[in-house]
Amino acid sequence: MKSYEVNFDGLVGPTHNYGGLSYGNVASQSNSQQSSNPREAALQGLAKMKALMEMGFQQGVLAPQERPDVAALRRLGFAGSDAQVIERAAKDAMPLLVASCSASSMWVANAATVSPSADTRDGRVHFTAANLNCKYHRSIEHPTTSRMLGAMFADQKHFAHHAALPAVAQFGDEGAANHTRFCRDYGQAGVEFFVFGRSAFDTRYPAPQKYPARQTLEASQAVARLHGLSDDGVVYAQQNPSVIDQGVFHNDVIAVGNGEVLFYHEDAFLETDKMLAELQAKLGKCGGNFQSICVPRSQVSVEDAVRSYLFNSQLLSRADGSMLLIVPEECRGNERVWQYLQSLTSSGGLIREVKVFDLKQSMQNGGGPACLRLRVALNQTELAAVNPGVIMTVPLYDTLTQWVDKHYRDRLSENDLADPQLLLECRTALDELTQILKLGAVYPFQIN
Repeated sequence: MKSYEVNFDGLVGPTHNYGGLSYGNVASQSNSQQSSNPREAALQGLAKMKALMEMGFQQGVLAPQERPDVAALRRLGFAGSDAQVIERAAKDAMPLLVASCSASSMWVANAATVSPSADTRDGRVHFTAANLNCKYHRSIEHPTTSRMLGAMFADQKHFAHHAALPAVAQFGDEGAANHTRFCRDYGQAGVEFFVFGRSAFDTRYPAPQKYPARQTLEASQAVARLHGLSDDGVVYAQQNPSVIDQGVFHNDVIAVGNGEVLFYHEDAFLETDKMLAELQAKLGKCGGNFQSICVPRSQVSVEDAVRSYLFNSQLLSRADGSMLLIVPEECRGNERVWQYLQSLTSSGGLIREVKVFDLKQSMQNGGGPACLRLRVALNQTELAAVNPGVIMTVPLYDTLTQWVDKHYRDRLSENDLADPQLLLECRTALDELTQILKLGAVYPFQIN
């Protein structure tokens, strides 16, 4: 039976803004308070989805969350009508209003961790929504994320859903941004690679000194248990604390993997040789041939990797066995990174081609191509069981671009977030979107 890796890209929400909310994310903080363009952001993301679909890759879409999150503001003590809640938050605690308006759910690499049926004990695809408890504006996402994934992958015969881990620091979980799967074929058993920044209970593991390590070893281990993964099918690796302190807040900012290949920076991990040997041995038992591409610090510094988001890219397998790397425009704008990529693709190695996409609106807030997609490996039967409304087609692309043009503003500043009309605009747009994507009632305003 044929299997696929389906990329479900996050659709950028109508409140896309540069709030500078993510400490440790250099791009997010450096562009704080600039005016954003939600319409352009959404159209840029949709253009990438359409392009990959036209290249022959399976492509889906994951809807944004309801923002501003009035219910979250009510839990923090703001009362009255919805308009009054927003007005009072803007007057008394603007940072909380900004956080409640964040469109960060666009980066669906953080939505969940996904294990395909070939790896799990019960033969189902498992999803665990990420608690994202390191940042308040992201910690409020997982209830809607769980409903959304449940509406997309509803057939319990094929799909299993787990609630987010306890929302405490010891179980900080950032989802697929710190998870990669290696396999010979998407439908065959593989090795799931969990990368953590610190251990909550074991002091033998060093921790970064400047920025927080968002993923814990204990969270990764809990997800592996929930998904019914075997010890032979899991490898845990620690992210280098020094690169976290240089702005590498997730592993997908310094490494990306697909199929049998890991593309990573020389400084990405601790005990790299031991980790590579374990990946090679365990993938070998699954019939695979693990291969790695190390980018030397002498050619690309960590600073250049963070500025360009070289590794926050999509590594895609083509029918002829070669690989395609999807990178943001910022890679072409960095001379050292672009020179490295030219030498990489001309060497006749595993990565044969690089395609560049303009994702400036997302990039300025700290998210590149890899942040914008959640990878789900599915066989033909499972793919047929997915809600068909979320699978990208040319008609769906056309409908969504028209929907964006109709509902999205082309400029948004912090002051605009205090406008109660924005809430009405967003709810109207999202109510229409759930009908387009055939999701049913997934948003709080549709349920309550």
